[in-house]
Amino acid sequence: LCVPAVPVLFKQALENMDMEEGKSVSLRCELTKADATVVWKKGEATLQASAKYEMKQKGTVAELVIHNAEPEDA
Repeated sequence: LCVPAVPVLFKQALENMDMEEGKSVSLRCELTKADATVVWKKGEATLQASAKYEMKQKGTVAELVIHNAEPEDA
């Protein structure tokens, strides 16, 4: 018996947020499948974990924390 893979969907999508320059901002989304692979992008560029970008994932919740936010992070 072959069971097709169930696609991962957003239960709660990202929302627009206001940010204060120089502060940290957290973007969160919730998925329908725990521990699904999440790739964060800015335009076409894939973001990598660094001192500026912190990626967290616990269960179905994925989070991107942008440290020292700047207008270019919009």
